[in-house]
Amino acid sequence: MANLDQTQTAPATPAPATVPVTITKKAVDMVQITKQQEGIDPSSGLRIAVRGGGCSGFEYALDFDEEVRDTDLVYEQEGLKVIVDPISARYLAGTEIDYSLGMSGAGFKFNNPNAAGTCGCGSSFTV
Repeated sequence: MANLDQTQTAPATPAPATVPVTITKKAVDMVQITKQQEGIDPSSGLRIAVRGGGCSGFEYALDFDEEVRDTDLVYEQEGLKVIVDPISARYLAGTEIDYSLGMSGAGFKFNNPNAAGTCGCGSSFTV
């Protein structure tokens, strides 16, 4: 067994079990394209949150953010900095975000195993 150096710090990226949201490569690519087209600072992260509202009680929010709070969970996926607050993380645990382009339109799709129901728009849910 290797001897661990007592001065080592915890890794900046949380273990996969603690990552509340995974983002598909296609969704990351679309976020990066949007970031570039909108002239967003490359160091900005994608804040993924759950807010009260929408027709089902809760709604998903995706925003670019340069500010990271002490309590935020911050990790990197496919070169994209992801920021999730701890309350949203509880509602988002196990969620996958994909980007879909098809006959019914284009946009980010949330596959949330915690959602007991969703509305037709796909951006709000109930637990």
